[in-house]
Amino acid sequence: MLIRSATQGTGIIAGGPMRAVFESLGVQDIVAKSTGTSNPYNMVRATFDALKEQVSPRQIAAKRGKKVGEIVSRRATVEHSGGGEVSLSAGSAE
Repeated sequence: MLIRSATQGTGIIAGGPMRAVFESLGVQDIVAKSTGTSNPYNMVRATFDALKEQVSPRQIAAKRGKKVGEIVSRRATVEHSGGGEVSLSAGSAE
């Protein structure tokens, strides 16, 4: 399962069951790709598992030994440089 944030106005780009999960959670701009099974039950389960694996900027900063401001400001620079989508998390559910 690959989940990426998308630039504002992109909408939800995801397959059926994943789209339903994101819509019900109120997510507006996201790109998601599921590899492996196309069973709707497993896709919903994998989507929730991938969302559970999301880490906060505070956790990333602690792991890298940096300040939160360094992590967040870098991300804002990447998003506004016209780079398009920025990866939030890449987790696999099997």
